[in-house]
Amino acid sequence: MDLRQLRYFVQIVDSGNFSRAAEILRVAQPSLSQQVRNLEDELGVELLVRHARGVTPTELGLRFSERARRILEEADDAKADLRSLTESPSGRVLVGLPTSAARGLAPDLYAAFAQRLPNVDLRVVEAMSGYLDELIQAGRIDVALLYDHKAFENVAWTEMMVEELLLFVPKGHALAARGEIPFARLFDLPLVLPGRPNVLRTVLHQLAARQDLTPRAVDCDSLPAIAKMVSGGRFVGVMPHFAFSDEIARGELETVRIVDPTPSWRLSVVVSKRTLSPRIADLTAQITADVIADLVKRRIWSAKLTTVEAQRMPRRRVS
Repeated sequence: MDLRQLRYFVQIVDSGNFSRAAEILRVAQPSLSQQVRNLEDELGVELLVRHARGVTPTELGLRFSERARRILEEADDAKADLRSLTESPSGRVLVGLPTSAARGLAPDLYAAFAQRLPNVDLRVVEAMSGYLDELIQAGRIDVALLYDHKAFENVAWTEMMVEELLLFVPKGHALAARGEIPFARLFDLPLVLPGRPNVLRTVLHQLAARQDLTPRAVDCDSLPAIAKMVSGGRFVGVMPHFAFSDEIARGELETVRIVDPTPSWRLSVVVSKRTLSPRIADLTAQITADVIADLVKRRIWSAKLTTVEAQRMPRRRVS
């Protein structure tokens, strides 16, 4: 039994005779009759009563035709769903962006979606990396950008790039003229940083532990507030260049490179395995990776892509 036989049989029941059904289906009548006989032989029952005016379904034939219609409808729906996924996906996707990247990345990401996935409703969720990690493991967001991502069974990821962390100081600060500062001197400054378990704080604390340094900083989990505190002159901060690119362009903040060692982190595009729309999630990861690579190549995002492939598309790594 196959879908073709079911379509033939349903059309014969609807038409009331073989000749009309053969004309609609554009199939030779003898072939149509043979297909019905094969179906009856396989089922072991008579489905149609032949008479001078045409055919009439038996009681079992009528019941079988109702089941066949449902099967054909399900098959048509399945084909339509697959076609919509491959040709023009539609639906909704939630993308989590870390606070340090959201402001600079979101406009280009929305523009790329409008062009490449016009029927997908994109929603950006901005949060600190630690919270985004929890959301994507739980399947509450579909795709996220995470720094120094650790392997978990509920996600797949592609590492994109390495990004240096810089010291940010107010315009005209004495350290700006020097251009760099040893890491060992970092915690002697009035630092304001995101609180733990933020990834940036963890990176700095791990480096401090290797040098037997005691990290000290004021906690603040708001990027705009940190920018305001630093530009106000009382504090300095550590962030990637991309986080405060607007403030740098306006002349409010300056950067100082941290050396011996230079702290850095790795950015990955992460996809939840619990997403309800895996095809859309994978396409979203692809677009996100492409937008990031483009920003890096245009030197808007100061970072180093980790592989040549990352400049073209993310390769899915399963943890």
